[in-house]
Amino acid sequence: MMSIKSRILLASAASLLTLSACNADESAKTATPAAKDTATAAATVNGTAISKNRVELLVKQRAGMGQPDNAETRKSIIDQLAMQLLVSQEALKKGLDKTPEVMDQIDLTKQSILANAFVQDYIKNHPVSDDMLKAEYDKIKSQMSGNEYKARHILVEKEADAKDIIAKLKKDIKAFDKLAKDKSKDPGSKAQGGDLGWFDMRSMVPEFGEAVAKLEKGKFTVEPVKTQFGYHVIMLEDSRPLQAPSFEQVKPGLSQQVQQQNLKKLVDDMRAAAKIEIMDAPAPAAAPAK
Repeated sequence: MMSIKSRILLASAASLLTLSACNADESAKTATPAAKDTATAAATVNGTAISKNRVELLVKQRAGMGQPDNAETRKSIIDQLAMQLLVSQEALKKGLDKTPEVMDQIDLTKQSILANAFVQDYIKNHPVSDDMLKAEYDKIKSQMSGNEYKARHILVEKEADAKDIIAKLKKDIKAFDKLAKDKSKDPGSKAQGGDLGWFDMRSMVPEFGEAVAKLEKGKFTVEPVKTQFGYHVIMLEDSRPLQAPSFEQVKPGLSQQVQQQNLKKLVDDMRAAAKIEIMDAPAPAAAPAK
């Protein structure tokens, strides 16, 4: 639902700053030889050292993906780096690092790593304060209006099935829970007797939201509601003014959003001050055939 909780989790344009630092770092290793300082080496390949720092970097990256930091993981990383370095040495012997395509890849990898380092440095040195977060929280909270609804629904594929369910409910509305569990095609609510919890109707497809808004508490739709998903039978259980979650509940997500907004403004300002000339603009899309 488009409540304050969901708004703060919306992806912003700052997501364009997301960079594949891990992959970029791996690509850089294949293109550049390791240092020859064996005092800090985890291994050597033909006399060229693989630094312990490089191993630790990959250990941390893999730990972030849920892999354990143990002897087996470290051995696997060192083996991988050794083979990568060995093959890259052969590439250097063949002069592949001087080919235009490889030089472009190395340059792009370097740019990606540097851009990511800049972003991380900015985040580290420009923390988001609680005052900034509370100001953004109050701003979003002030924009909230309308009601949220608590409803159940039964989703079926055919209109005739929906009408049959409605006929049964007219005889016994208490059968809604069992009918939903037996008939509904919605895996997210079926086991809960069709319960959708509290939601802002604007987060629903228009036909569904409009039907809910017209219902009285404790009533169900007497005609099937058709949407892109099928035919719905909806029962409204309750409604109330939109409730904002507490500041502490949304603080983590709000912090991320404000940080993204700050990064976007920084990059936008950098772009405005820079001289960027597009020499090879993409060709316009061809008109569709008639």
